[in-house]
Amino acid sequence: MAMLDNLSQKEQRYKEIHRLMADPQVASDVPRLIELGKERAVLEPVVMLYRDHLRTLESIDEANAIIKENNEPELVTLAREEITALSEKHDSLEQELRRALTPSDPNDTRDVFVEIRAAAGGQEAALFVAELYRMYTRYAQRQGWKVDLVDARETGIGGFKEAVFQVKGKDVYKRLKHESGAHRVQRVPVTESSGRLQTSTVTVAVLPEAEDVEVELNEQDLRIDIYHSGGAGGQNVNKVATAVRITHIPSGIVALCQDERSQLRNKQKAMAVLKARILDRAMRKQQEAISQDRRSQVGTGDRAEKIRTYNFPQDRISDHRTELTLRNIEGILDGDLDQLVDSLLEWEQARQLGNGV
Repeated sequence: MAMLDNLSQKEQRYKEIHRLMADPQVASDVPRLIELGKERAVLEPVVMLYRDHLRTLESIDEANAIIKENNEPELVTLAREEITALSEKHDSLEQELRRALTPSDPNDTRDVFVEIRAAAGGQEAALFVAELYRMYTRYAQRQGWKVDLVDARETGIGGFKEAVFQVKGKDVYKRLKHESGAHRVQRVPVTESSGRLQTSTVTVAVLPEAEDVEVELNEQDLRIDIYHSGGAGGQNVNKVATAVRITHIPSGIVALCQDERSQLRNKQKAMAVLKARILDRAMRKQQEAISQDRRSQVGTGDRAEKIRTYNFPQDRISDHRTELTLRNIEGILDGDLDQLVDSLLEWEQARQLGNGV
């Protein structure tokens, strides 16, 4: 009933907007007219679904009345067949209405910065950072998104202690935001000569990119260090000092970029990452259930903390929030993430609806 009351109120508001927009006094107020037009555009799809829903219920009632009031077998049979079809339509419309009423995240359409870090597990964790980086890169290619590496701290055997990259495209944050957390991997490492199974963890943080109007930084609050880019083993890979590290002194938040050959480009990337991290901290301060500390998003990286487990011996990936278990680790690590992502979006919707929509 709460959902129907909500829908009824939206329809009344929709009607009111139509009356207001037809009022000559309102029509002459262009900013007000634009504001009402935007509100109407948001309400209209929901109201049309609601009206279709009401018409369907009305048709079901009419068909039931025919069954009660008639003794003609053919007419009754037709009415029952119509009720079956209308009931299926009703169920489908109800699901669409629930989805339409689910609050949308204002950050869903934003580009993101993804940060992957090795936690527990040493070299094996660093190797898995590289594999997750490739997984998200391949997924981005499938989605038609653009990936831009910001910073990567390599290890000597092809892994990364840390990888930070930007992803741009349609609904990037919406589809990647639930990747934040501790990812656990169970397998026999290539570095393990005795063949023992090892459990390691990697943390992933997905940060919506900040807009300039949201995060204003004073130059006096920033310390900018310029240095030589470094490769694996600490060797200089660039004779010109182009790497940039920016520290936000009041918060202690640091961002660096050394991927570009241009100092200016590295500075721009580092500044964008810094703003995203500051915005992320501000957003989480507004949420009572989430710590103000950065660790609230990714956990401590301890093996016991996890959102997903990748079990290589059993070719099994398990998401511990949706309880979805899939096979084909090789395909998923090659970017076939849609089933995992879609199940998490459904899980998010169910949680929101369960909180009173």
